[in-house]
Amino acid sequence: MQFTNGTVQVFILLGFEVGQLQRLLILTFFTLIYLLAMAENITIIILVVLDTHLARLPMYIFLSNFSWLEICYLNTNIPRMLLDLALSNKIISFSACFLQFYIFCSLVSTECFFLSSMALDRYLAICHPLRYPQIMSPNFCYVLITASWVLGFLSYLVPVTLISKLSFCGPYVIDHFLCDHGPIMALACPPIPKAPIISQIFVDAVVILGNIVFVVLSYGSVIVTLMKNSSKGNRVKSFSTISLHLLVVTLYYGPAAGIYVKLGVADPHVTKIVTLCYTAITPFLNPMIYCLRNDQMKEALLRLWRRKAVFLKCKIDSEKKRKGTGNM
Repeated sequence: MQFTNGTVQVFILLGFEVGQLQRLLILTFFTLIYLLAMAENITIIILVVLDTHLARLPMYIFLSNFSWLEICYLNTNIPRMLLDLALSNKIISFSACFLQFYIFCSLVSTECFFLSSMALDRYLAICHPLRYPQIMSPNFCYVLITASWVLGFLSYLVPVTLISKLSFCGPYVIDHFLCDHGPIMALACPPIPKAPIISQIFVDAVVILGNIVFVVLSYGSVIVTLMKNSSKGNRVKSFSTISLHLLVVTLYYGPAAGIYVKLGVADPHVTKIVTLCYTAITPFLNPMIYCLRNDQMKEALLRLWRRKAVFLKCKIDSEKKRKGTGNM
């Protein structure tokens, strides 16, 4: 995909207007967050792929693919931000800017559909336990995952393309550390056509608000079912799991809804902080939230560790035997 515009060739990403010491602190902190978040999400994917038990369970199929989505999120924005902090290289080409804008918006949309798919999984597991194994088969999980990616990347194709065709007025400075809707639209020359604005608002409303309503209804039904039908012990255990899912949903939709469904002009500094929350902090926290109190993930990690220990022991024994044979 290539975006072109006759009125501008490059933009300048203003980034963080801070002193040298603050810039170094931000660079160090978010480099650490980036590396830890990558390690956490890669670990979850490896555990689910290598553990035959987890690989068949719908929740972990979603979780491993959700971790892959978080890795995409991290690598769309954070490396560029860290590079700009380290080298003060603030220039980005028009095509690269709009490609980042499109991928970023598409990932936001994809995560909305992912969270709805995971909410559907919990709804079926708790509200329809007898039918759950037949409905939520691994094949159906992969259908939902594929649909989330496809719908996510189709949703913002029209709005981003329409915005890229606008005329932009100088000095072409984007007051952000990435190319996003609000700062880009602030550079558009008046009068701004209604089509890009209407299409963006429509997609935001359908994708973000629509998925929020679906998630709220799904978890609302789950909570009502647990209050009515579960024993006290099962209720506590189920509420513990659901509370973690709700925490992840809140961490994501809180900042995202504040940025993408806003009625007024947001302060640039607030926008940068909020964007950092769901592009860097949330991918770092989500693996810990999902796995901290998850006994199955801990057991899978122990099984993988034992398999590695057995493999290393066999390898060492094999080397000893080979050396012993060579000395005879």
